[in-house]
Amino acid sequence: MNGNTAEATGRRKSSVCRVRLKVGSGGFEVNGKEALDYLKRQTLVNLSQRPMVETETLGKIDIHCRVSGGGLSGQAGAISLAISR
Repeated sequence: MNGNTAEATGRRKSSVCRVRLKVGSGGFEVNGKEALDYLKRQTLVNLSQRPMVETETLGKIDIHCRVSGGGLSGQAGAISLAISR
C-alpha cells in the first residue's frame, strides 16, 4: 500500500480488472458508474465486495475499478480477485 492507496489486477475467465483502493467513505465505482448501476444485480455487487466483507473493511475504503472483457459475472469475479490482492 503506497500511503493511502493500493492498486492491483484481477483476472477471471476473459475479464480483466484494475482496481485502486483508497482510504475513504466506502464508495464503489466501476468504469465511472456506481457498482449497482454497472453490474445490474445486487448478487454481483455482493460477490465483488466479498473480500471487503471478510476483512471487515466495507465502508472504510473507496474502490475504483476499470474492468473489461467477458460478461458481468466474470467481471464481478475479476473485481473480487483484484480487491483481494
